[in-house]
Amino acid sequence: MKRSLTAVLGATAAISLVLTGCSGADDEGSAGGPQTLTLAGWSFATTPEFKTLADGFHAAHPDVTVELKEYDAANYDTQMVADLAAGKAPDIYAQKTLKNFYTYQNGKQLVDVSDVASGLAKTVGGIDSYQADGKTWAVPYRQDSWVLFYNKTLFDKAGVKLPDGSWTWDDYAATAKELTAKLNGPKGDYEHIWQSTVQGFALAQTPGAAIESGDFGYLKPYYSRVLDLQNAGAQVKFGDATTNNLTYQSQFGKQSAAMMLMGSWYIATLRKQQGSGEADKFDWGFAPAPQLDKSTTGTSATPVTFGDPTGLGINPKINKGKLASAKAFLAYAAGVDGAKALAGIGITPADTEAVRDTFFKLDGVPQDDLSKFAFTKHETKPENPVSKHTAALQNVLSDTHTAIMSGSKDVGAAITEAQNRAKNEVLNK
Repeated sequence: MKRSLTAVLGATAAISLVLTGCSGADDEGSAGGPQTLTLAGWSFATTPEFKTLADGFHAAHPDVTVELKEYDAANYDTQMVADLAAGKAPDIYAQKTLKNFYTYQNGKQLVDVSDVASGLAKTVGGIDSYQADGKTWAVPYRQDSWVLFYNKTLFDKAGVKLPDGSWTWDDYAATAKELTAKLNGPKGDYEHIWQSTVQGFALAQTPGAAIESGDFGYLKPYYSRVLDLQNAGAQVKFGDATTNNLTYQSQFGKQSAAMMLMGSWYIATLRKQQGSGEADKFDWGFAPAPQLDKSTTGTSATPVTFGDPTGLGINPKINKGKLASAKAFLAYAAGVDGAKALAGIGITPADTEAVRDTFFKLDGVPQDDLSKFAFTKHETKPENPVSKHTAALQNVLSDTHTAIMSGSKDVGAAITEAQNRAKNEVLNK
């Protein structure tokens, strides 16, 4: 994606003019004087992005203070829906999972922010994920994309060639088996128990694949490959991972696996854990995810991966005198200044090219060219395309994932059952 600093600054400047020009005398907290905005987030002790954005915006707009309201991470959407219905929700709230965006938008719980988005569209990835009815209802401030993490130390120990950005899934599987055989202990790769680890790539990379079609045949080769890796002993079996409550952080961080597919948020986590001693000290990097075929491999091509954006929207019940300030906050958070602030704490912003130099100056972040390429160049497709059926279909596909990975159903039977359920329980209702 091409980035334009001018476009972002233009959008912010335009909204700032509105900020200083509004009278709003009939509303408490008018734009003419000091204001306080409230912002919803979760897990503040371990998720510093919300405070970082609040402090950064206040520094740029001293008359506007952003107060944080913390929600439980596991029940964020349930609690937010309840607060919105009760009129107690904050002025600005994060779209934690794209799967639930439709619920908020269809329920008329978001302000139209097309004016903010218009100045960001050429610079920020993921905006189209928040579009419906010809308007934009939230803007992304971060956009994690799934990449391949690899332990250079274990690769060198095994005498196996490092990833170079040219891998298809067949290359990945062959390397996982080779590493397992030569390391005599650590597995070649670790695949976490989430359905994303299989279904996200299958949806993003398979031409014509669409969740809302109810045709899930595109999943078959991806599941067949994973089951083969499990049976070959190249990765921990799904049942063992669930029974033993394995975490992906410890599996890769403690060198139980030489490779792991995971979202780019793990860059900040691994960097932090190596610094604290929670993870072992070893040399590592990340590469583009393996590809369906050679057409999207190599550093002259654009690899295809997946990852949902994390966005910010505005509560329609916000005091009218504070609306311009809230829009200015969204423009800041999604724009270049917000991106730099997030990159400074190791978070992947929605505008990655604008912050590559900032991000790779952080201690503990790999410095190789392939890691920089994987960070900045990719086509990231949503795991949860916006649709009224997405949440229900993903629930069906979650059951499918468990059935296949646990071995309770073979791939073909599980997919057929999922298609029947999608038709009868979701699409025809």
